[in-house]
Amino acid sequence: MRAIVIGGGVGGAAAALALRRIGAEVTVYEAYADPAGDVGAWVSLAANGLRAVDALGGLAAVRAAGFEIERQRMWSAGGMLIGDVPRGRRSSDTLRSVTLMRARLVAALRAAAVEAGAAIVTGARLVGAGETGGGVRVTLEGGATDTADVLVAADGIWSTVRGLLDPAAPVPQYAGLYSVSGVSRLDGVDPGVFNLTFARNGAFLHVRAGDEVWWSAQVTSPVAPPRVGVDDAVRLRELSRLYAEEVVPATILAATTSLQPTAVMHVLDPVATWHSDRIVIIGDAAHPVGAGQGASMAIEDALALAAALQRAPSVAEALRRYDAERRPRITKILSSAEDNRSAKRAGPVRRRLQAALMRIFVPMFYEKATAWLYAYEPAELAK
Repeated sequence: MRAIVIGGGVGGAAAALALRRIGAEVTVYEAYADPAGDVGAWVSLAANGLRAVDALGGLAAVRAAGFEIERQRMWSAGGMLIGDVPRGRRSSDTLRSVTLMRARLVAALRAAAVEAGAAIVTGARLVGAGETGGGVRVTLEGGATDTADVLVAADGIWSTVRGLLDPAAPVPQYAGLYSVSGVSRLDGVDPGVFNLTFARNGAFLHVRAGDEVWWSAQVTSPVAPPRVGVDDAVRLRELSRLYAEEVVPATILAATTSLQPTAVMHVLDPVATWHSDRIVIIGDAAHPVGAGQGASMAIEDALALAAALQRAPSVAEALRRYDAERRPRITKILSSAEDNRSAKRAGPVRRRLQAALMRIFVPMFYEKATAWLYAYEPAELAK
């Protein structure tokens, strides 16, 4: 089998690795010259995502590229502890959530894919794709073409292939949140803890990473801010104003040494068409989930797709099986992700009510309510 993968980020690199594991000949086309460069800030892989990475043989490399997080603590805007739970896992799980820079995750997965025999071509942007009598043909910017038995599109939330599959497919909409991430230097932040503050103007996340503190402010705003053309000092002053009443976030912001580019957060209505007989979209191209599960879901997708292609009698049947297996899980997590975004967008009155309810809910029900997510066992590839 010959496979073309569009997109060399987390989902595309994982798909290339998974497809090589079943013996497919794989070429990845990535639009940017360096998909492992300064793309995004830091991400976390929960236990379910780590199990999928482990099934692909990449767990050691991913662990080496980041650090483990034992606990997650949730705080009210006033600094009251709402809950202290296992981070991204069940308490009985032997795996620990791993946090790392997105670029290092992409680099680790790409290196594993190349070592397994995949070819990665950068600076190659897809502009067209269509099925032929016995396969699929893609057209790249500049006129070059390539053919394969199957096309796997992991080209993100602004996917070109999604629109080629279905011209009526939904398009991303601003989610009412934007994110600014950065690095600070200060003492007093516990290692191995992911902290989430439900602040007055949006959520604030922070973790200790060695001698640094990595943070991300997810700001509620009815209008998306400009992503470029704003000086870092201006952005930092605005964040300091928005989080002035939250003591810990304000202290972390005051100790900032560097900022990442602003990320405008988008949502996508459910996508009805994930595949044709020879073309399939995975990861954010099909279902941007957020809620700390975007990378994990993309890697799960890659593994499930490879397993379906290995077992099914035809590519078309494999893509149907993949859709049937993944869609119920994705539908459930999309609902959870929207609840997560709603909590971050809540106004002052609703936020206080949420904090009161969460102080009851989290200790009693959180682990049971999230077990379905973290206990997931990924597909196994035949030897």
